[in-house]
Amino acid sequence: MTKKLLILLFFLGSFFMHAQTLAWRTNMTDAIAISNEERKPMLILFTASGVPENLQNEVFKTPDFAVWSRDNVILVKLDLSDATASDGDKEQNIKLKNAFGVDDLPQVCYAMASIRKNKTTFSALGKIAYKPGGAKAWIAESNNILHPSE
Repeated sequence: MTKKLLILLFFLGSFFMHAQTLAWRTNMTDAIAISNEERKPMLILFTASGVPENLQNEVFKTPDFAVWSRDNVILVKLDLSDATASDGDKEQNIKLKNAFGVDDLPQVCYAMASIRKNKTTFSALGKIAYKPGGAKAWIAESNNILHPSE
């Protein structure tokens, strides 16, 4: 009986760990297509190696954020220090960082985008950085950005 219970707990634990895995996109073109298809804004995380991990550890790695992000946004991670990124992607990421007015890393920008005649137009909704208070407080502030009239 104990052995069966342990096996059941192992499988349930694996299921819940898998359910919390976040699907970060790194290709902006793909992210825009998915965002438009699902009619959800993009959460664009601008980051780099060596930046503080508070946002990752206290917000993005929580079950609350996993559930919220799945229902509300398309996750995009633009690592400005990624040595494996193509020169075109590096240039695009720097242009986006500047266009969104990102000055400190890590920082999150919310946006919608459309592509017409091979020209991408972004509509910025707002931006947010790390703030103490945990995932629930961060999500509440994000909801204020995404749904300002509510």
